[in-house]
Amino acid sequence: MKDLHIAVGVLAIGLNAAAGLWGAWCWHRVRQSVLFWRLLRAGQASVLLEAGLGGILVAIGKSVSNLHLLYGVLPIVVSLIGESLRVSSAQMILDSRGIESAQAVGDLEPADQRQIVTAIVQREIGVMALAALVIVVLLARAAGTAG
Repeated sequence: MKDLHIAVGVLAIGLNAAAGLWGAWCWHRVRQSVLFWRLLRAGQASVLLEAGLGGILVAIGKSVSNLHLLYGVLPIVVSLIGESLRVSSAQMILDSRGIESAQAVGDLEPADQRQIVTAIVQREIGVMALAALVIVVLLARAAGTAG
């Protein structure tokens, strides 16, 4: 079980690093990417699996430091915070441009609509790429504090 926990941890670090780096590149290039979202969701799923396996190990009596537990749980918290910021990205973009609602975007010229959608997607990618990179650091610290 411990070996599986380690293997999933390595996978979680790799997937989140790939998502974070690819997302940062896409953000920088103002580019949309289905691959980014797939990597991100796979990384998030691997973090949940890793935390579940760690919980099982603790439940069966494996002794770990409190610091390891903290670094193991914080990636879930960071992911949730990132998701909440991602959800609010659209409203932040609309507010910054003085647009009252998403429906009001439909009244704009097609070029303006595309510009707003691109800004929203870019903000979402930036927020989630940053969250993925923070998760990589936390998972690496968790690995460093394992006993």
